[in-house]
Amino acid sequence: MIAVGLAAPAWMSSIAKADVLRQAKGNKIDPDGILVVCQLSGGNDGLNTVVPYADPKYYELRPNLGIKGENVLRITDKLGLHPELTGLEKLYKEGKVAVVQNVGYPRPNRSHFQSMDIWHMASPEKPLPTGWIGRHLDQVAAKGDANPIYALGLSNDKPRALLAEDASIPCFASLADIQAMVGDPDAEKRLRDISSGAMSEAERVVAAANKSAFDAMVLLKSQLSGFAPKQEYGTSKFGAGFKQIAQLIATSPQTRVVYFSVGGFDTHARQAESHAALMKGFNEGLYAFQKEMEALGKAKKLVTLVFSEFGRRSYENASGGTDHGAAAPMMLIGSPVKGGFYGPNPNLQDLNDGDLKFAIDFRQVYATALDDWMGGDSGKVLGGKFQTLPLF
Repeated sequence: MIAVGLAAPAWMSSIAKADVLRQAKGNKIDPDGILVVCQLSGGNDGLNTVVPYADPKYYELRPNLGIKGENVLRITDKLGLHPELTGLEKLYKEGKVAVVQNVGYPRPNRSHFQSMDIWHMASPEKPLPTGWIGRHLDQVAAKGDANPIYALGLSNDKPRALLAEDASIPCFASLADIQAMVGDPDAEKRLRDISSGAMSEAERVVAAANKSAFDAMVLLKSQLSGFAPKQEYGTSKFGAGFKQIAQLIATSPQTRVVYFSVGGFDTHARQAESHAALMKGFNEGLYAFQKEMEALGKAKKLVTLVFSEFGRRSYENASGGTDHGAAAPMMLIGSPVKGGFYGPNPNLQDLNDGDLKFAIDFRQVYATALDDWMGGDSGKVLGGKFQTLPLF
């Protein structure tokens, strides 16, 4: 069942005040802004993604895994990108990539499951029943601005980030699932017959929500067939994901949030080859997606947020890989962002048990995306105010 419930919170005045301040700074929020959240599952190695090639300590800690300075795609005199990130380098030079460095949270957890839950719930202190995107959608629904496909997940299982109290965010392994879901005329007839039968008032409300959701899916299915991506996305899972998201955004103006993830980043052994392949797939998919959006005239309405549940240890292990770490970079990518590096460079001389110390709380990045891009109220979503960053 896909149902959207409504409740009326008292937070309009804080939104209005924030909008006044943003407009005073010339940063008016686009009411049609789209957020794509890309999760790198397994713990991406931030130090080999954004490489501190000018720091001798990097090569001391990683005598075999450290990417040689001549191979790094140099962005500044101290930092560069993995050599497979050629498209990301181009986007950075166009001012479309914001790299937020040393992102994490207090008392980092090295468990995949617990750390991912922390990022999804946006709550390092205690578990919550809902996720940060789900809570944002609850607020959107409370204003009456939601629709059944406002947010979508491309995933076999619903990520905890999409769990909401009142709203329900549909998830599909692929767009083919949408085609199958609404492609059976007999099933559609049975659903519509059930929705029109005798029922109580409470049942009628649920039935109306179900019908609305089903109608939205039927419309989405018909829209999806009207566009075929033109760019070359490659053959990786990143390519498949970004290609489907391009199709969604091109044909579904009702959709404002898309969430997807790609695994494989738990690189304990033989990391050099596997991480390079992941970087190549990410680069091809992301760059094609950005250029597709630019060709469609959608790029100014789109931002992609990239994160992983933690980084890797500063030093390589005996198996040619790296173990679970802590702080790592996040990225926001798109025409609306103010490109550049944010936060201090990684300090490999001052580590916490072999890990980079966090300097920026990940909830600051979430708050920035919510307040300055999606027009949300991060104080309500995150359970407190976090200092935003000048990323827009």
